[in-house]
Amino acid sequence: MKILSALTDPAYTHKTRFNSYEKLWLRFMNDKRDLPFLYLLSRIHVFILPVAVLLFTPLLTGWVWWLVAAIYFYFAQFYFKGRFGLMFHCMCHRKMFKPAYQQKIHGYISWIVCPLFGHTPESYFSHHMGMHHVENNNEADSSSTMRYQRDSFRSFLAYFFNFLFLGVIQTFQYLYVRKRKRLYTRLTLGEWCYIVACVLLCFVNLKATLMVLVLPLLFARFVMMLGNWTQHSFIDDNDPENIYTNSINCINTSYNHTCWNDGYHIIHHLRPGMHYTDMPGEFLKRKDEFARQKAIVFDGIHYLHVFYYLMTKQYNKLAANLVNINNMFETREQAIRLMRERTRRIPAASAI
Repeated sequence: MKILSALTDPAYTHKTRFNSYEKLWLRFMNDKRDLPFLYLLSRIHVFILPVAVLLFTPLLTGWVWWLVAAIYFYFAQFYFKGRFGLMFHCMCHRKMFKPAYQQKIHGYISWIVCPLFGHTPESYFSHHMGMHHVENNNEADSSSTMRYQRDSFRSFLAYFFNFLFLGVIQTFQYLYVRKRKRLYTRLTLGEWCYIVACVLLCFVNLKATLMVLVLPLLFARFVMMLGNWTQHSFIDDNDPENIYTNSINCINTSYNHTCWNDGYHIIHHLRPGMHYTDMPGEFLKRKDEFARQKAIVFDGIHYLHVFYYLMTKQYNKLAANLVNINNMFETREQAIRLMRERTRRIPAASAI
Protein backbone atom coordinates (compact mmCIF):
# COMPACT_ATOMS: atom_id res chain seq x y z
CA MET A 1 0.00 0.00 0.00
CA LYS A 2 1.01 3.61 -0.49
CA ILE A 3 1.06 6.65 1.70
CA LEU A 4 -0.69 9.81 0.54
CA SER A 5 2.01 11.73 -1.31
CA ALA A 6 2.08 15.12 -3.01
CA LEU A 7 -0.42 15.38 -5.85
CA THR A 8 0.85 15.76 -9.42
CA ASP A 9 -2.57 16.06 -11.08
CA PRO A 10 -3.41 19.29 -12.92
CA ALA A 11 -4.50 22.36 -10.99
CA TYR A 12 -5.02 25.83 -12.41
CA THR A 13 -1.98 28.02 -12.85
CA HIS A 14 -2.99 31.67 -12.72
CA LYS A 15 -2.65 33.31 -16.11
CA THR A 16 -2.84 37.04 -16.83
CA ARG A 17 -1.51 37.32 -20.39
CA PHE A 18 -3.49 35.92 -23.30
CA ASN A 19 -2.78 35.73 -27.01
CA SER A 20 -5.15 37.21 -29.58
CA TYR A 21 -6.90 33.88 -30.23
CA GLU A 22 -7.59 33.41 -26.53
CA LYS A 23 -8.81 36.99 -26.16
CA LEU A 24 -11.23 36.45 -29.02
CA TRP A 25 -12.83 33.43 -27.38
CA LEU A 26 -12.76 34.79 -23.85
CA ARG A 27 -15.40 37.28 -25.01
CA PHE A 28 -17.79 34.34 -25.31
CA MET A 29 -16.61 32.18 -22.39
CA ASN A 30 -17.53 32.17 -18.70
CA ASP A 31 -14.26 30.93 -17.25
CA LYS A 32 -10.70 31.41 -18.51
CA ARG A 33 -9.81 28.06 -16.94
CA ASP A 34 -11.72 26.44 -19.81
CA LEU A 35 -9.35 27.68 -22.51
CA PRO A 36 -7.80 24.17 -22.84
CA PHE A 37 -11.25 22.98 -23.94
CA LEU A 38 -11.30 25.66 -26.61
CA TYR A 39 -7.94 24.51 -27.94
CA LEU A 40 -9.12 20.89 -28.02
CA LEU A 41 -12.25 21.86 -29.96
CA SER A 42 -10.11 23.86 -32.36
CA ARG A 43 -7.83 20.88 -33.05
CA ILE A 44 -10.86 18.65 -33.63
CA HIS A 45 -12.19 21.10 -36.21
CA VAL A 46 -8.83 21.19 -37.98
CA PHE A 47 -7.84 17.52 -37.91
CA ILE A 48 -11.00 15.43 -37.41
CA LEU A 49 -14.12 17.09 -38.82
CA PRO A 50 -12.70 17.85 -42.33
CA VAL A 51 -11.35 14.31 -42.74
CA ALA A 52 -14.69 12.85 -41.63
CA VAL A 53 -16.39 14.82 -44.40
CA LEU A 54 -13.65 13.88 -46.88
CA LEU A 55 -14.27 10.17 -46.31
CA PHE A 56 -17.82 10.58 -47.65
CA THR A 57 -16.64 12.19 -50.89
CA PRO A 58 -15.44 10.43 -54.07
CA LEU A 59 -12.06 12.19 -53.82
CA LEU A 60 -10.51 9.16 -52.10
CA THR A 61 -10.73 5.68 -53.57
CA GLY A 62 -9.19 2.23 -53.20
CA TRP A 63 -6.32 1.71 -50.80
CA VAL A 64 -5.90 5.47 -50.32
CA TRP A 65 -9.37 5.66 -48.79
CA TRP A 66 -8.63 2.78 -46.41
CA LEU A 67 -5.29 4.31 -45.40
CA VAL A 68 -6.84 7.69 -44.63
CA ALA A 69 -9.78 5.99 -42.88
CA ALA A 70 -7.45 3.93 -40.68
CA ILE A 71 -5.39 6.99 -39.70
CA TYR A 72 -8.58 8.97 -39.11
CA PHE A 73 -10.09 6.24 -36.92
CA TYR A 74 -6.94 5.93 -34.84
CA PHE A 75 -6.67 9.64 -34.07
CA ALA A 76 -10.42 10.18 -33.63
CA GLN A 77 -11.09 7.16 -31.45
CA PHE A 78 -7.80 6.56 -29.63
CA TYR A 79 -6.32 10.04 -29.30
CA PHE A 80 -9.21 12.50 -29.25
CA LYS A 81 -12.11 10.36 -27.97
CA GLY A 82 -11.17 10.34 -24.27
CA ARG A 83 -10.13 13.98 -24.27
CA PHE A 84 -13.31 15.07 -26.03
CA GLY A 85 -15.65 12.81 -24.06
CA LEU A 86 -14.42 14.02 -20.69
CA MET A 87 -14.33 17.62 -21.91
CA PHE A 88 -17.98 17.30 -22.94
CA HIS A 89 -18.68 15.76 -19.55
CA CYS A 90 -17.26 18.89 -17.91
CA MET A 91 -19.27 21.10 -20.27
CA CYS A 92 -22.49 19.34 -19.29
CA HIS A 93 -21.85 20.10 -15.63
CA ARG A 94 -20.61 23.66 -16.06
CA LYS A 95 -21.76 26.05 -18.76
CA MET A 96 -18.69 26.97 -20.76
CA PHE A 97 -20.16 29.92 -22.67
CA LYS A 98 -22.01 33.05 -21.70
CA PRO A 99 -25.84 32.85 -21.75
CA ALA A 100 -26.23 34.53 -25.14
CA TYR A 101 -24.08 31.83 -26.79
CA GLN A 102 -24.35 28.76 -24.54
CA GLN A 103 -27.39 27.08 -26.05
CA LYS A 104 -26.30 27.47 -29.67
CA ILE A 105 -22.69 26.41 -29.18
CA HIS A 106 -23.53 23.54 -26.85
CA GLY A 107 -26.22 22.40 -29.28
CA TYR A 108 -23.74 22.49 -32.15
CA ILE A 109 -21.26 20.38 -30.19
CA SER A 110 -24.00 17.92 -29.17
CA TRP A 111 -25.42 17.46 -32.66
CA ILE A 112 -22.39 17.85 -34.96
CA VAL A 113 -19.23 17.04 -32.99
CA CYS A 114 -20.46 14.43 -30.50
CA PRO A 115 -21.53 11.86 -33.15
CA LEU A 116 -17.94 11.77 -34.48
CA PHE A 117 -16.92 10.29 -31.14
CA GLY A 118 -19.84 7.90 -30.74
CA HIS A 119 -22.24 10.05 -28.71
CA THR A 120 -25.70 10.31 -30.22
CA PRO A 121 -27.16 13.83 -29.91
CA GLU A 122 -28.61 14.59 -26.46
CA SER A 123 -28.12 11.04 -25.12
CA TYR A 124 -25.11 11.73 -22.92
CA PHE A 125 -26.62 14.79 -21.25
CA SER A 126 -30.01 13.12 -20.73
CA HIS A 127 -28.52 9.98 -19.21
CA HIS A 128 -25.69 11.51 -17.20
CA MET A 129 -27.36 14.65 -15.88
CA GLY A 130 -30.97 13.45 -15.85
CA MET A 131 -30.39 10.08 -14.20
CA HIS A 132 -26.85 9.05 -13.23
CA HIS A 133 -26.10 12.02 -10.99
CA VAL A 134 -29.61 12.01 -9.59
CA GLU A 135 -29.35 8.36 -8.53
CA ASN A 136 -25.57 8.13 -7.97
CA ASN A 137 -25.31 4.54 -9.25
CA ASN A 138 -28.14 3.28 -7.06
CA GLU A 139 -30.84 0.85 -8.09
CA ALA A 140 -32.98 3.24 -10.16
CA ASP A 141 -29.93 4.18 -12.27
CA SER A 142 -30.16 2.05 -15.44
CA SER A 143 -26.35 2.01 -15.64
CA SER A 144 -25.96 0.96 -12.00
CA THR A 145 -23.28 -1.64 -11.33
CA MET A 146 -24.78 -2.81 -8.03
CA ARG A 147 -26.53 -5.97 -9.17
CA TYR A 148 -23.40 -7.35 -10.89
CA GLN A 149 -20.38 -9.23 -9.54
CA ARG A 150 -17.86 -6.51 -10.20
CA ASP A 151 -14.70 -8.59 -10.48
CA SER A 152 -16.22 -10.91 -13.08
CA PHE A 153 -15.70 -10.40 -16.82
CA ARG A 154 -18.81 -12.44 -17.54
CA SER A 155 -20.82 -10.03 -15.38
CA PHE A 156 -19.25 -7.07 -17.15
CA LEU A 157 -20.31 -8.44 -20.54
CA ALA A 158 -23.87 -8.85 -19.27
CA TYR A 159 -23.72 -5.27 -18.00
CA PHE A 160 -22.35 -3.94 -21.30
CA PHE A 161 -24.83 -5.74 -23.56
CA ASN A 162 -27.73 -4.72 -21.34
CA PHE A 163 -26.72 -1.09 -21.76
CA LEU A 164 -25.98 -1.47 -25.47
CA PHE A 165 -29.42 -2.88 -26.32
CA LEU A 166 -31.62 -1.51 -23.53
CA GLY A 167 -29.79 1.51 -22.12
CA VAL A 168 -31.60 4.14 -24.16
CA ILE A 169 -34.99 2.54 -23.53
CA GLN A 170 -34.35 2.28 -19.79
CA THR A 171 -33.16 5.87 -19.63
CA PHE A 172 -36.28 7.00 -21.48
CA GLN A 173 -38.49 5.03 -19.08
CA TYR A 174 -36.74 6.55 -16.07
CA LEU A 175 -37.17 10.10 -17.38
CA TYR A 176 -40.75 9.47 -18.53
CA VAL A 177 -41.92 8.09 -15.17
CA ARG A 178 -40.38 11.11 -13.43
CA LYS A 179 -42.02 13.49 -15.89
CA ARG A 180 -38.72 14.89 -17.16
CA LYS A 181 -40.38 15.75 -20.46
CA ARG A 182 -37.70 18.06 -21.81
CA LEU A 183 -34.99 15.45 -21.30
CA TYR A 184 -36.85 12.40 -22.63
CA THR A 185 -38.02 14.42 -25.65
CA ARG A 186 -34.45 15.51 -26.41
CA LEU A 187 -33.22 11.93 -25.91
CA THR A 188 -35.84 10.52 -28.29
CA LEU A 189 -35.26 13.18 -30.93
CA GLY A 190 -31.50 12.72 -30.81
CA GLU A 191 -31.65 8.93 -31.11
CA TRP A 192 -34.09 8.92 -34.02
CA CYS A 193 -32.28 11.67 -35.89
CA TYR A 194 -29.04 9.75 -35.51
CA ILE A 195 -30.62 6.51 -36.79
CA VAL A 196 -32.24 8.24 -39.76
CA ALA A 197 -29.02 10.08 -40.60
CA CYS A 198 -27.03 6.83 -40.52
CA VAL A 199 -29.53 5.06 -42.78
CA LEU A 200 -29.53 7.91 -45.31
CA LEU A 201 -25.74 8.25 -45.26
CA CYS A 202 -25.38 4.52 -45.94
CA PHE A 203 -26.79 5.25 -49.40
CA VAL A 204 -24.19 7.98 -49.86
CA ASN A 205 -21.19 5.98 -48.65
CA LEU A 206 -21.69 2.82 -46.63
CA LYS A 207 -18.11 2.28 -45.51
CA ALA A 208 -17.70 5.93 -44.49
CA THR A 209 -20.90 5.76 -42.43
CA LEU A 210 -19.62 2.68 -40.63
CA MET A 211 -16.19 4.22 -40.02
CA VAL A 212 -17.32 7.71 -39.00
CA LEU A 213 -20.59 7.05 -37.15
CA VAL A 214 -21.48 3.41 -36.44
CA LEU A 215 -18.21 1.91 -35.18
CA PRO A 216 -17.49 4.96 -32.96
CA LEU A 217 -20.94 4.51 -31.39
CA LEU A 218 -20.26 0.88 -30.46
CA PHE A 219 -16.77 1.73 -29.25
CA ALA A 220 -17.95 4.72 -27.20
CA ARG A 221 -20.67 2.76 -25.42
CA PHE A 222 -18.20 0.01 -24.58
CA VAL A 223 -15.67 2.53 -23.23
CA MET A 224 -18.32 4.42 -21.25
CA MET A 225 -19.59 1.25 -19.62
CA LEU A 226 -16.06 0.08 -18.87
CA GLY A 227 -15.40 3.44 -17.24
CA ASN A 228 -18.62 3.49 -15.23
CA TRP A 229 -18.11 -0.13 -14.19
CA THR A 230 -14.65 0.64 -12.84
CA GLN A 231 -15.62 3.93 -11.21
CA HIS A 232 -18.40 2.12 -9.34
CA SER A 233 -16.86 -1.31 -8.79
CA PHE A 234 -16.34 -0.94 -5.05
CA ILE A 235 -19.62 -0.47 -3.15
CA ASP A 236 -20.35 -0.86 0.54
CA ASP A 237 -23.47 -3.01 0.54
CA ASN A 238 -24.36 -1.74 4.01
CA ASP A 239 -24.61 1.81 2.70
CA PRO A 240 -24.83 1.80 -1.12
CA GLU A 241 -25.91 5.44 -1.26
CA ASN A 242 -22.70 6.60 0.43
CA ILE A 243 -20.73 8.41 -2.28
CA TYR A 244 -17.43 7.89 -0.44
CA THR A 245 -17.89 4.12 -0.63
CA ASN A 246 -19.66 3.58 -3.95
CA SER A 247 -17.01 5.16 -6.16
CA ILE A 248 -13.22 5.51 -6.36
CA ASN A 249 -10.47 8.07 -6.93
CA CYS A 250 -7.40 7.53 -9.11
CA ILE A 251 -4.71 10.10 -8.33
CA ASN A 252 -1.23 10.95 -9.65
CA THR A 253 -1.78 9.44 -13.08
CA SER A 254 -1.15 10.74 -16.60
CA TYR A 255 -4.81 9.99 -17.36
CA ASN A 256 -5.82 12.95 -15.22
CA HIS A 257 -3.67 15.24 -17.37
CA THR A 258 -5.29 14.15 -20.63
CA CYS A 259 -8.86 13.70 -19.33
CA TRP A 260 -9.35 16.65 -17.00
CA ASN A 261 -8.93 14.94 -13.60
CA ASP A 262 -11.58 12.37 -14.37
CA GLY A 263 -9.86 10.09 -11.86
CA TYR A 264 -11.36 12.11 -9.00
CA HIS A 265 -14.70 10.37 -9.31
CA ILE A 266 -15.65 10.46 -5.63
CA ILE A 267 -15.00 14.19 -5.58
CA HIS A 268 -17.01 14.58 -8.78
CA HIS A 269 -20.07 12.89 -7.28
CA LEU A 270 -19.71 14.89 -4.09
CA ARG A 271 -19.32 18.18 -5.99
CA PRO A 272 -20.64 17.62 -9.56
CA GLY A 273 -20.30 21.26 -10.58
CA MET A 274 -16.75 21.70 -9.32
CA HIS A 275 -14.16 22.73 -11.91
CA TYR A 276 -11.73 19.94 -12.63
CA THR A 277 -8.73 22.03 -11.59
CA ASP A 278 -10.17 22.39 -8.07
CA MET A 279 -10.59 18.65 -7.48
CA PRO A 280 -7.10 17.80 -6.18
CA GLY A 281 -7.37 20.55 -3.57
CA GLU A 282 -10.86 19.41 -2.58
CA PHE A 283 -9.59 15.87 -2.15
CA LEU A 284 -6.87 17.02 0.22
CA LYS A 285 -9.41 19.02 2.24
CA ARG A 286 -11.54 15.89 2.63
CA LYS A 287 -8.74 13.35 3.17
CA ASP A 288 -9.66 12.75 6.83
CA GLU A 289 -13.24 11.91 5.81
CA PHE A 290 -11.88 9.64 3.05
CA ALA A 291 -9.91 7.80 5.72
CA ARG A 292 -12.85 7.57 8.12
CA GLN A 293 -15.06 6.10 5.39
CA LYS A 294 -12.27 3.81 4.10
CA ALA A 295 -12.76 5.24 0.62
CA ILE A 296 -10.91 3.49 -2.21
CA VAL A 297 -8.16 5.68 -3.67
CA PHE A 298 -5.49 4.39 -6.05
CA ASP A 299 -2.19 6.15 -6.74
CA GLY A 300 -0.36 5.88 -10.06
CA ILE A 301 -2.92 3.73 -11.90
CA HIS A 302 -6.07 4.65 -13.79
CA TYR A 303 -9.36 3.00 -14.67
CA LEU A 304 -7.98 0.62 -17.32
CA HIS A 305 -5.47 -0.74 -14.81
CA VAL A 306 -8.17 -1.12 -12.17
CA PHE A 307 -10.50 -2.86 -14.64
CA TYR A 308 -7.79 -5.31 -15.74
CA TYR A 309 -6.75 -6.12 -12.17
CA LEU A 310 -10.40 -6.70 -11.23
CA MET A 311 -11.10 -8.93 -14.21
CA THR A 312 -7.99 -11.01 -13.44
CA LYS A 313 -8.69 -10.81 -9.69
CA GLN A 314 -5.23 -9.43 -8.95
CA TYR A 315 -6.20 -7.83 -5.66
CA ASN A 316 -2.56 -7.89 -4.64
CA LYS A 317 -1.78 -5.36 -7.38
CA LEU A 318 -4.77 -3.25 -6.45
CA ALA A 319 -3.55 -3.28 -2.85
CA ALA A 320 -0.05 -2.32 -3.96
CA ASN A 321 -1.46 0.89 -5.47
CA LEU A 322 -4.07 1.57 -2.79
CA VAL A 323 -3.54 4.75 -0.77
CA ASN A 324 -3.62 3.98 2.94
CA ILE A 325 -4.86 7.40 4.03
CA ASN A 326 -4.14 8.09 7.73
CA ASN A 327 -3.30 4.36 8.09
CA MET A 328 -6.97 3.47 7.73
CA PHE A 329 -5.94 -0.15 7.04
CA GLU A 330 -3.82 -1.99 9.57
CA THR A 331 -2.63 -4.62 7.11
CA ARG A 332 -2.56 -5.33 3.38
CA GLU A 333 -4.78 -8.37 3.97
CA GLN A 334 -7.41 -6.20 5.63
CA ALA A 335 -7.47 -3.89 2.61
CA ILE A 336 -7.80 -6.80 0.19
CA ARG A 337 -10.62 -8.29 2.24
CA LEU A 338 -12.53 -5.01 2.16
CA MET A 339 -12.04 -4.60 -1.60
CA ARG A 340 -13.31 -8.13 -2.21
CA GLU A 341 -16.36 -7.41 -0.06
CA ARG A 342 -17.12 -4.23 -1.97
CA THR A 343 -17.07 -5.94 -5.37
CA ARG A 344 -19.73 -8.48 -4.42
CA ARG A 345 -23.05 -8.41 -6.22
CA ILE A 346 -25.75 -6.53 -4.31
CA PRO A 347 -29.23 -8.05 -4.89
CA ALA A 348 -31.97 -5.60 -5.78
CA ALA A 349 -33.83 -6.15 -2.52
CA SER A 350 -30.71 -5.19 -0.55
CA ALA A 351 -30.19 -2.06 -2.63
CA ILE A 352 -33.53 -0.47 -1.86
